This record gives sequence, structure tokens and C-alpha cells, in this order.
Amino acid sequence: MAETGRLGPPAGGQPVDPGSGLAPRIDASDGPSTPPPAAVAAPRPVRRWLWLGLRDFAAMPLTSLFYGFAFVAMAFVLERYMRDGAWMLAFVTGFALVAPFLAIGLYALSRDRSRGDPTGASFLASLTAWRTNGGQVAIYGVILTLLLAAWVRVSVVLVALFFDQPASSLSELAAGLAQDPEGFVFFAVYFVVGGAFAWLVFATGVVALPMMLDRPVDVLSAMIWSAQAALANVATMLRWAAAIAILLALGMLGRFLPLALIVPVIGHASWHVYRELSGGTAGEGAEDRLP
Repeated sequence: MAETGRLGPPAGGQPVDPGSGLAPRIDASDGPSTPPPAAVAAPRPVRRWLWLGLRDFAAMPLTSLFYGFAFVAMAFVLERYMRDGAWMLAFVTGFALVAPFLAIGLYALSRDRSRGDPTGASFLASLTAWRTNGGQVAIYGVILTLLLAAWVRVSVVLVALFFDQPASSLSELAAGLAQDPEGFVFFAVYFVVGGAFAWLVFATGVVALPMMLDRPVDVLSAMIWSAQAALANVATMLRWAAAIAILLALGMLGRFLPLALIVPVIGHASWHVYRELSGGTAGEGAEDRLP
């Protein structure tokens, strides 16, 4: 890999100068940390976050593509072995629920790059970045797994309520929906229920994992802070959630291959969302401005 670097504190354990514009280095072994007050996003946040994510991708393409193609591989395996359209729909729409946990290495790459390392963390270091706050990250992973299981069950039940004929694939299910007079009603109900579920998960998790990677906070504090940040920026977070949904949908419509680029960009961008909402320098420094 061309990208090199390391995780953890700098040599000698010296903190970064707050006036330097670099993200502070915080070791989870330092003890509990109190999250900062949630900040209000600067103007044009979604465009800026995506630009910063794309910039990080361009700086670390090989490592970023590894994570991207890992997501593509999972999608192909799911499509290959999942022979029920209702279950496939549930897992595809639930993909975004567990994606933040699987993208933790991307947060580490952007984190180290924002601290002054132009190439971010090394590939191997990004794979073990979760160990910075391992216990709390593991608990959050369990929470996401339970939420995914709950959503899969809700999604399958919704499909069963409207259609009694099984479909062997997503395309077959979509064709049945298009021909059924109740298809529109199903889409409306699915959108409302799924949207409410997704907003709950999104609001409590949009920056929870980046915070746990950056600070020695517990999972409950990180989720509460994430919800507070989302509520302080409701319109911005709704636009950010919509952008993520649209990009993931485009990636899935393209036979999953575009996800190799889309997922890493979103993952890198998510670090900058956290960095800005926690009072970092995003949106202020020249390095964070749109071209």
C-alpha cells in the first residue's frame, strides 16, 4: 500500500497545539471524557462534507478501495445466496444501519489525516482502529446488530401484509409491486415506517462511532450526543441522510459496483461531519473549503 502512517498519539505523547487547526489526539486510556456541546453546521455542509470525503479518498485510494470493495463483495454474496425477495429487500434497506460500524477503519484514516498525516493511517492500523475504545465500540456493534434484526423482521412483516405470493428476487418483488394495485400503498407505508426507524437510528448514530474512536466516551453518551447534534441541525441532518440514501440507492442500482467509491467517500465524509459538529475546524480552515 502506498498510504503509510500510524494511529495513536504522536511521538512523546505530546498533544497537538489547539491553534494548529489539527484534530486533538485523545487516548481512550486517559479515562472518561465529557462530549463537547454540539455545534451548528456551517453553510453548505452536505456539499462540503462530500468534497472532504472525496478529497480523503483521493489521498488514500488503495486503502479506501479495499473497504469499498469489501462492501461490494458483501452485497454480491447477499444477492447470490438470498433467494427470497422480501428478505433481500429487508437486508438491502437495512444495509445503512450496520454500515457505520463496518466503516470504522475509514473514520480512522480521515482522523489521522486531519491530525496532520497527509496519507492517514496505515492499512493494518485502520483495521484495528476499533481497539482505541474497543469495549464501547463492541457494545455499539451489538446494538446495531439488534436494530438490524428488528428492522429485518419489520420489513418482512410489511411485505407479508401486502403480498401473499413469495418472490425469489428483488426484481421479481419489484415487478409484483408495479403490477399490484396496492403497490403504491405499500410503498407509502414502507417509506413512513422505514423512514421513522431510519431517522431514530441515524440521529443516535450519525456521529456516535467517530466520537468513540476519537474520545474515551461510553456508547450511551456518544449516542445521546449524536441525537443532540442531530436535533441542533435537523434540516442539515435530513439533507445529509437524504444524500446518503440517494448515493447508496444509485450504487445498488449500478449492480453494487459504484459502492466501491460511494461507501468510502461517505465514510470519510462522516468523520468530517463529526469533526465539525464537535467544534472542530471543518468549515473554517482553508483546507476545508470547497474548490
